[in-house]
Amino acid sequence: MLRNILTAAAVICLAAPALAEFTLDARYTDADGDLIADIPTDAGQLVDPATLIFAYTPVEDPAVYAEVWKGFLQHMEAVTGKPVQFFPVQSNAAQIEAMRAGRLHVAGFNTGSNPLAVACAGFRPFAMMAAKDGRYGYEMEIITYPGSGIEKIEDIKGKTLAFTAETSNSGFKAPSALLKSQFGLEAGKDYTPAFSGAHDNSILGVANKDYPAAAIANSVKERMIAREVIKPDATTVIYTSETFPTTGYGVAHNLKPELQEKIKEAFFSFDWEGSALLAEFSKSNPPNETFIPITFKDNWAVIREIDAASGVSYTCN
Repeated sequence: MLRNILTAAAVICLAAPALAEFTLDARYTDADGDLIADIPTDAGQLVDPATLIFAYTPVEDPAVYAEVWKGFLQHMEAVTGKPVQFFPVQSNAAQIEAMRAGRLHVAGFNTGSNPLAVACAGFRPFAMMAAKDGRYGYEMEIITYPGSGIEKIEDIKGKTLAFTAETSNSGFKAPSALLKSQFGLEAGKDYTPAFSGAHDNSILGVANKDYPAAAIANSVKERMIAREVIKPDATTVIYTSETFPTTGYGVAHNLKPELQEKIKEAFFSFDWEGSALLAEFSKSNPPNETFIPITFKDNWAVIREIDAASGVSYTCN
């Protein structure tokens, strides 16, 4: 549970002199203290791309999500007056690097990679998917398959546990901190870590018995079950956390201010009714049915705390 994870964070912090303060890369400024990069005041540093490039967080089958996002991107084109291209990314690192290099303008960064995208790529998140009643988020689960011999967390000892990527909150950072502090299980010492690259890869790996266990975001699993990619009884849950914020959507810091506002308008004016976005993301619990405004400073505070407790560095290469 999230309380357990935060307790774990507090325990780990006792061994350190102090938690590292969240800071942006030297190329960015934060004069207003909101923890995200300021929009440049020098007009020469602002960009107004002819075509906007959009990327959703890495998934196993980008072609599926290119279709899911198609209607929304057409809406963004109408609002901004610019063509919008869907850019399939293969990893969190590639997505962050694309924005840092100026090749990516609008993006959805997953929960765990959000802080690194903010610190190193000038990402300015402003929206998140939620239910119409304001409920949002997902839980981290540790799953196995029936008959694996793993019935509780302690049974992972001596076995392989699949993570997604080191930048993922539910796919690596939160579960590895939990396993070490609450159960005394360390990667490489008590169990063998494997990295699948994406939540759906990990879920399929467990369902197909390629991995005995995996740490995943249950929202991804629920959508895969709804699409009949896996059967509901293909996996078993041995641990569930409390709720984390989900994918954060935002823009590169150096887009022209008026363009940034138009992109925000596109998110908050999109009509979900009958859309492919609703058909796909309403399969989560709670259902994702709209975009709500968020701030990195407030909504990602718990993620930064987990990062700090786990010794995560936001050093930009």
